Amino acid sequence: MGLSDFFGIKYKLDKSEKFDEFMKALGVSMLTRKMGNAVSPVVELTENEGEYTLSSSSTFKNSVIKFKLGQEFDEDTPDGRKVKSIITQEGDNKLIHLQKGDKDSKIIREFTKDQVVMTLSVDDIVCTRTYKALS
Repeated sequence: MGLSDFFGIKYKLDKSEKFDEFMKALGVSMLTRKMGNAVSPVVELTENEGEYTLSSSSTFKNSVIKFKLGQEFDEDTPDGRKVKSIITQEGDNKLIHLQKGDKDSKIIREFTKDQVVMTLSVDDIVCTRTYKALS
């Protein structure tokens, strides 16, 4: 099993805990938080010649980040922040995404065939979002 086993699988948000608190801690506006809480995005990871693409699509906003493992890149987050990001792989199925900006945050994405568990943390707030694979 490796990350490539999960390429091209679409995962839809199924459960979300403390996402509002997470966004609030990052200084996200109430309107954007409401929109963010109301949608169930579909995420997908693909790879082409060492460049990864992580896409998230919903009725509110579509976002795509392209990255190479271990290389810093500029990211415009879906909530409008500009951050310096770096994504590394841990084990066979985990991506660790560090965002440095006004507030540093960390996103861990753990992939399995059936789901992606996303753990987002900022300050002392930890948010968990579970995405289920679409058949």
